[in-house]
Amino acid sequence: MLVLTRKVDQSIMIGDHVRIVVVDVRGDQVKLGIDAPRHIMVHRHEVYEVIQEENKRAALQREIDVGTLEKALREVRPDAQSDL
Repeated sequence: MLVLTRKVDQSIMIGDHVRIVVVDVRGDQVKLGIDAPRHIMVHRHEVYEVIQEENKRAALQREIDVGTLEKALREVRPDAQSDL
């Protein structure tokens, strides 16, 4: 882990496109401003963990019904019966 010391209005860069600025420091709280492109998701760590757990849960719960898949393929390609 890299540990840096910064003062209010000072920043650090992550790569070429993400800038983190120290906005305010009061007691034991630090306010950070994050400037990143829209395609880069930025979450608090606890929110990120919840998202990851929900994604894992959704992936495990998803069952593929072969009959439903076969029917969907037939609707898209009526001649798909010979492929199955």
